[in-house]
Amino acid sequence: MRAIITGGYGFIGSNFVRNHYKDFSHLVVLDNLSYGSNVKNLEGIPHTFIKGDIADAELVPRLIREFEPDVIVNFAAESHVDRSISDPITFLHSNVYGVVNILEAIRKAKQNVRLVQIGTDEEYGDALNRTFSEDDPLNPSSPYSASKASATLFVKAYVRTYGIDAVITRSSNNFGPYQFPEKLIPKTIIRALKGLSIPIYGSGEQRRDWIFVEDNCSAIMTVLKKGKKGEIYNISAKNERTNIEIVSAILKIMGKPESLIVHVEDRPGHDFRYSIDNKKIMELGWKPKWDFEKALEYTVKWYLDNRSWWEELIKDEKVLAETPWKY
Repeated sequence: MRAIITGGYGFIGSNFVRNHYKDFSHLVVLDNLSYGSNVKNLEGIPHTFIKGDIADAELVPRLIREFEPDVIVNFAAESHVDRSISDPITFLHSNVYGVVNILEAIRKAKQNVRLVQIGTDEEYGDALNRTFSEDDPLNPSSPYSASKASATLFVKAYVRTYGIDAVITRSSNNFGPYQFPEKLIPKTIIRALKGLSIPIYGSGEQRRDWIFVEDNCSAIMTVLKKGKKGEIYNISAKNERTNIEIVSAILKIMGKPESLIVHVEDRPGHDFRYSIDNKKIMELGWKPKWDFEKALEYTVKWYLDNRSWWEELIKDEKVLAETPWKY
């Protein structure tokens, strides 16, 4: 099986490649090397690298013609909610136009290509007192989640109108090695290591459903192989925790005091809770393998043992900023 992995130098994309490259006869990684990408993420992993943008209307069709992939897995995306608040247009370009460009390239190609579009549970919006299934309506709250929801709608439309073979995954919050330091868990680890305050938006009682990145990657591979054309699959390990619980757990693992925690101004449109049902993906034979506490300990240790990976990345002061959405 031949594959093009877009965004393969990013967090989830690189973990997918590292964990599943042996499932493919040839791997092409297409990445524009933006701030969230890192060539170090795939050191030692056999692949062909192409630098480029998924929104490039000439490049993507050419890659399909030249490499004749059986599948394209689209991890490429702007993914940080805070950045989408300060710069929404960039998210429109990557997360909507880029996806439509891939769909158009597949539509016009003369070979059969399966697209796996990587979505997010944030497309459903605030869960509050319910858990969302794949059939629930979309109600995005941020420019980021709106752009991902728009991509989902385009994929569904191309399946119905043009018969394209595509499937969509929507996972809960991922964590693990190689995650860019601006996200909650790596930011907490790094700031705690440096003895800096740990910012918590608002009360810190916002609840997220967490999944270790390797479990998400195995679920994506399951959908790639077994998912039904045109279907959406929620991916959840059922690990709901509040933000302040996550931070407190990290500080405990590191032996750092909770006095480092500071409550900062909440970001606009902040969803209180995300929760998705995972019955449909479980019916394909997938289930998570990692215990949450052990996965969190493993992640903390990875960041402590791999300072050379993230030290260069935090030189931009807004990466570890308390309220990056203000930039």
